[in-house]
Amino acid sequence: MLAGVIGFSFPNISRVVFPALPYILFFLMLFTLLGIKQELLIRKLLSKSVWSYALYHSLGLTLLAAILLYLFNISTPLFIAITAVTATGTLFATPAIAKTFGFDVLHAMALTIASTLMMPIVLFFNLTFLQNGIVDLDFGQYTQRLTIFIIGPMVISAFCYKMIDSKLLHKIHYKISRPTVLLIFAFPLGLVAPLREMFERSLHEGISYLLLGCLLCGLFFGMTFLTYYKKSQQAKTLYAITATNRNVLLTYTIASSYLGFEYLALMAAIQIPTYALPVILKSIAKTKFVKQNSFADKNKAD
Repeated sequence: MLAGVIGFSFPNISRVVFPALPYILFFLMLFTLLGIKQELLIRKLLSKSVWSYALYHSLGLTLLAAILLYLFNISTPLFIAITAVTATGTLFATPAIAKTFGFDVLHAMALTIASTLMMPIVLFFNLTFLQNGIVDLDFGQYTQRLTIFIIGPMVISAFCYKMIDSKLLHKIHYKISRPTVLLIFAFPLGLVAPLREMFERSLHEGISYLLLGCLLCGLFFGMTFLTYYKKSQQAKTLYAITATNRNVLLTYTIASSYLGFEYLALMAAIQIPTYALPVILKSIAKTKFVKQNSFADKNKAD
């Protein structure tokens, strides 16, 4: 969250970091996948629950957003921008974020990959429905990024598990796992500059898009938490975080010619609320823990 605020305050720093994001993303995925046996990941990816979530993540939330946008008579460019965000797969950084909470990293990685694979299908239908003319997504770029950021790290991880002693590999992964989390900071830092540009052009529009970004993140988190309410506390929180985190840069890469200025502004606007979410959740959890301890201490005293 602080990285997003810094990027907003110093947009020149944000612009410098932006070109480095693909390289940072590769190492983030590689270091995260080194802690996962690929056989277990593939088995997890074949489960029905992962794909039912991916369908909800992209198509379910798109339909919900489309109904609300229609009811509020939102303009077509903004309609396209918001439904492009709802079609977007989860952030590749989600497993690393899940790790900071002590959640199931394997499950988070499976949800990340499944929602990323679902994204171009839902995005294609969204744009076809809203655009006049034929939609031609850049599947070459999508395949290239899929290979570099998912398939490549998976292959390298599988090779490491085969060639390096498991105890040594776990020791290496343990040493690099904490610095890996620091790589996440680069994304809000590098993607938030367009929001600052919008504030400089029009304070009213800047505040409007920031509020819209907060509203979308709140909607994604709240609806997903309620949808999976019967699951365990950890499971429904993981699903809700995964639904809120959106890999908006990948979507822009393959459909930039159909996504206008509104999408760029929204892409930047959701950065701060997206990364504020883990801070808020940790604060709530900490407060809850303190209250529980206080209550237990009071009972002991009584």
